[in-house]
Amino acid sequence: MTPAARLAASIELLAAVDSAGKRPADAVANAYFRDRRYIGSGDRRAVSERVWTIMRSKRRLTWWLHHINLRPGSRLFVAASLMLEGWAITGLKQSFSGGQFAPSPLTGEESSALSKLDGRTLIHPAMSDAEACEVPDWIVPSLQARFGDDLRLEMAAMDAPATLDLRVNLLSGTREQAIAALASEGIEAKISPISPWGLRVEGRRPVTTGAAFQSGLVEIQDEGSQLVALIADARPDMRVVDWCAGAGGKTLALAMTMLNRGHIVACDVHDKRLEGAVKRLRRAGVHNVERHLIEPGDKWAKRRAASFDRVLIDAPCTGTGTWRRNPDARMRLRPEDLSELVEKQHMILATAAKLAKPGGRVIYATCSILREENEDQIARFLAENPEFRVLNLPDIWPGPAACPGQGPYLSLTPRLHNTDGFFSAVLERVA
Repeated sequence: MTPAARLAASIELLAAVDSAGKRPADAVANAYFRDRRYIGSGDRRAVSERVWTIMRSKRRLTWWLHHINLRPGSRLFVAASLMLEGWAITGLKQSFSGGQFAPSPLTGEESSALSKLDGRTLIHPAMSDAEACEVPDWIVPSLQARFGDDLRLEMAAMDAPATLDLRVNLLSGTREQAIAALASEGIEAKISPISPWGLRVEGRRPVTTGAAFQSGLVEIQDEGSQLVALIADARPDMRVVDWCAGAGGKTLALAMTMLNRGHIVACDVHDKRLEGAVKRLRRAGVHNVERHLIEPGDKWAKRRAASFDRVLIDAPCTGTGTWRRNPDARMRLRPEDLSELVEKQHMILATAAKLAKPGGRVIYATCSILREENEDQIARFLAENPEFRVLNLPDIWPGPAACPGQGPYLSLTPRLHNTDGFFSAVLERVA
């Protein structure tokens, strides 16, 4: 594709994302490229990067377009983003030529208005915190309660593309073997800074089609998610339940730390997610896991109360910690979504915690950066359940890397740890 054709495709894909309602942008993009198999991998990458760059800056681009009296839309989002990246208006007009496969020409009014962006930067001092941070207005107080004066710095880190993190499956090989296997596929992987099983790959690489992934030697898993499994400290002789197992990402990590021994029950309310875990478990060579579908009126948890050494609760949440991967999710989030999730999390935590035996531990985790879903949730639970206590993170940190926090909780952000935003608390049942 020519550079102009890439811009035209970016405009088309961005419009498709905008019209897709609640459908995730990555699903829209996958369908878009699947219907256009003639677009090569390099072109797909360039178009995707352009679209994701715009989605990460849409509120600010909207502010600028209003500021120069242009109506926001996918075509002008692309044009404004290029100008704010340093393009000259002459080059922009050449790319928006209206020629074959190129975007339609800029009108005289559009050219005149866009030229006002020459030398400007994406953020303007007159922007509100919500606009500068690329979030809905209503969520700013919650983010300020979490980050205080560092709010804009933390949210700026959400603008950067996420790294591709891998977890080496130690049931199949070592990190060194995984690095060598990936290198043979032309993929450079480096040891991640905190997780003892982690590797990091820069950029978007086709890991899933290679032998290292297909053989079960590596799994795609953000380093923050790996650390949740690390502090669970699941051992070979234990009985463990993964209460919100989904497709089994953390289940696989727990099985690895248990050396494929002991017993893990992977639970979820969605049968398709549990079915999706089967292929992953087989690929990883895991055989100490059974699956359980949680259904209305289910007595399974009641019958097994106080019988597990570890209870991992990867609670459903707003996903605010994953905004650098899913920038389109920011503006879809509503206040009622947060309220509903907070109550659901409380119910799940209260129910699943009963599975922990005395001396056992409950590991509560979210991929959220909001106190309402994290610290406030734990405080509420402890007030209602005096038989539990929260364990101090440095006291239980297994290393070998330094503990990424000094308080009772694992609290990760892209800015401080270059991971997704994650929260986790380890609670011990003392009676």
